[in-house]
Amino acid sequence: GLVIDGRTLEHVLHDSLQNIFLELTEKCRAVVCCQATPLQKSVLVRLVRNKLKAMTLAVGDGANDVSMIQVADTGVGISGQEGMQAVMASDFAISQFRHLRKLLLVHGHWCYTRLANMVLYYFYKNVAYVNLLFWYQFFCGFSGTSMTDYWILILFNLLFTSVPPIIYGVLDKDVSAEILMQLPQLYMMNQ
Repeated sequence: GLVIDGRTLEHVLHDSLQNIFLELTEKCRAVVCCQATPLQKSVLVRLVRNKLKAMTLAVGDGANDVSMIQVADTGVGISGQEGMQAVMASDFAISQFRHLRKLLLVHGHWCYTRLANMVLYYFYKNVAYVNLLFWYQFFCGFSGTSMTDYWILILFNLLFTSVPPIIYGVLDKDVSAEILMQLPQLYMMNQ
């Protein structure tokens, strides 16, 4: 691991030392920056995101973390004694830092699975509808007539675009939360 304070970070973030610092951080399992200014936090997240082409997650609990949370790909705000600025600037909000593990491993896994399956569902729904219209054109001699009334089209899109995603989003859990917490490797396998 690497622990670096704000004054050292100020020297490291100069252009001449950035690449050396990034090479060092790639060899570490964890990097902790303490007593850093809000500008240093956001510059560091932007540096890691742009130079290493990595997905970044920023976690903060106060107003001094807002710029870092906004620069990151995903921001998590912790509501606490320092106010609600970080929560209002973040993508996700948790009440305590210990809930971060469940947010990432359980809800992250479920969200990733649901989104991937919903993309496939929308492709299937649209291919089925367009395929139906395509073959109908052979039947009617490519006259351009509509096969269905407009109210049927509205009901088709209403029923097949809104109801299944809601039901799927509420009910689908491919793996239980307990197993996801015990086996963090399942998150990587999902990707």
